Amino acid sequence: MAVADADIAFATDLFSDLGQLTTRKMFGGMCLYHQGVVFALLSSQGQLYLKVKGDLARRFQAKGSTQFHNMPYWSLPDAALEDPDTALALAREALAVL
Repeated sequence: MAVADADIAFATDLFSDLGQLTTRKMFGGMCLYHQGVVFALLSSQGQLYLKVKGDLARRFQAKGSTQFHNMPYWSLPDAALEDPDTALALAREALAVL
C-alpha cells in the first residue's frame, strides 16, 4: 500500500513553516527531511511520526503516542495534528536533538 497524495500534502503543509523541506518515498511510506536531516516519516497508512529520543520520547509516550516498530519514531499526538503551531513546536524540539 502506497502513501496517499492527500497524506503527503497534509504532512508537508503541516511542517512547511520549518522551511527547506524535502521528501523521499520509501517502503510504501515517506521520509521528511529538514536541511538534509530526517525528522519525520509518514507511514503507508497515513500515520505521521516524529523522530524523537530521550525526554521528548517519554513525553510523546505519556501523551498516548505509539512507536513505529522498534525505531525512534513516535506518532504525532492528536493535539498536534489539529494544531499546526503545536506540531511545529514539537518538530523543532525533535530537530534540536537530532
